[in-house]
Amino acid sequence: MAKGYWIAHGRVDDPEAYDLYRAANAAPLAEYGGRFLVRGGARELVEGDAKPRTVVIEFPDYDAALSCYRSPAYQAAIELRRGISESDLVICEGWTAPEGH
Repeated sequence: MAKGYWIAHGRVDDPEAYDLYRAANAAPLAEYGGRFLVRGGARELVEGDAKPRTVVIEFPDYDAALSCYRSPAYQAAIELRRGISESDLVICEGWTAPEGH
């Protein structure tokens, strides 16, 4: 089964207040098996446009990624970041290579 991913590009305008969001999102991410693969760090934008921060979170499968986002706990966490950050988020299904490739 293919894994699920959250891929986000964001901007944080109030880092101290954003820490409350980070604390609140920890429980739903853990509950649905979310694991950070990219969480800020160095990057170089080589094509197109993107906000200054990139985050990639891996989930056991696509349904878990969607369920986490839609969960009441994560929706409550989102409220903590409204007005202090801006983000574009895509939830997508990973690719699994066919056998023999």
